[in-house]
Amino acid sequence: MIDADGYRPNVGIVLLNGDGRLFWARRVRRDGWQFPQGGMRSDETPLEAMYRELEEETGLAAEHVEVLATTPGWLRYRLPNRYVRRHQQPQCIGQKQVWFLLRFTGHEQHLRLDASETPEFDSWRWVDFWYPAEHVVSFKRRVYERALRQFAPLVERACRIRIEHPQRRRDSGSADIAAA
Repeated sequence: MIDADGYRPNVGIVLLNGDGRLFWARRVRRDGWQFPQGGMRSDETPLEAMYRELEEETGLAAEHVEVLATTPGWLRYRLPNRYVRRHQQPQCIGQKQVWFLLRFTGHEQHLRLDASETPEFDSWRWVDFWYPAEHVVSFKRRVYERALRQFAPLVERACRIRIEHPQRRRDSGSADIAAA
């Protein structure tokens, strides 16, 4: 499903643990790391797509997470020209995403990257809050930054921590996440 502007509807998932760290996973047979994400089916709401993608990519079910927030609208990114499939119609030029902030309430043994027949990830770890925005593939960085900026105040309250933006951290020399 691609909209009239060439964007594929998609959901992105920021999974937060109790320490304020985020789930970060490596794509199968690639060196790229990212948050779980995936396309929406035409008969799904963003929430339904999020739960389906969460289970397919991480093995987690609804009882293992708590939805804390969503972005208020679509966040878009364009694909680099080398990834645009010009022979396909309608042509997809990028993704438009609704992002979800989830609190992980399960146990780490619930995380199963092999939950689907075609796993998308082969490794995962917990990372500092701003790490993904600095290390995701370049064409997704702006969307990651925007989603994380929207979620940062909620994470600070939920985890009782202070999250300093990387630019301010570079200027002041302080840490990614400091205790409140």
